[in-house]
Amino acid sequence: MLKGMEELGDKKPWRDKAAAIMTFRYLAPSELKTLMDKATLCRYGPEEPIVEEGSVDPYFYGILEGTVSVSVREGAPSGESKDVYMCALGPGDVFGEAGMFLKVKRTASVTSADSSVLMRLHRADVGAFIKAYPSAGNKLLLVIVYGLLRKLRAANQELAYERKADLDQADVDSLLADMMGN
Repeated sequence: MLKGMEELGDKKPWRDKAAAIMTFRYLAPSELKTLMDKATLCRYGPEEPIVEEGSVDPYFYGILEGTVSVSVREGAPSGESKDVYMCALGPGDVFGEAGMFLKVKRTASVTSADSSVLMRLHRADVGAFIKAYPSAGNKLLLVIVYGLLRKLRAANQELAYERKADLDQADVDSLLADMMGN
């Protein structure tokens, strides 16, 4: 088991896996190489923290190998909090899009579930890439927006499903009337 994140120096063996990530799929090989030259390839051991909910950092991540777990902290009335599992992400998935565009606190924690290799890009490097390669930058941004819209749609569908299970006021009134014999 690794202790702490390890930076990988040789990026070439990972190029095909990076090209398979939807965000980078439409880039020319030379454009992807430029991005990979700027990126940091990080290896994490099992159960190592990658992103901490509430922290502010300017990175975008692509998963090249392994699985990560996404969780959020949920507070209890007693003041205690616990981590609630949200989902697992694997090779080809991305996370951290908001950190690339905004200086906002992370909305979830991400932890490696097993040995994982991630491609980490800094906001400034993505901005420089977009300036240097406007056409490729537009492709990159469009795919990121598309991915965010897919995540938003999935979240909306989940909320709609949860709301179906919620009682509305008419249901409560009917239940009370039945219980009171009215």
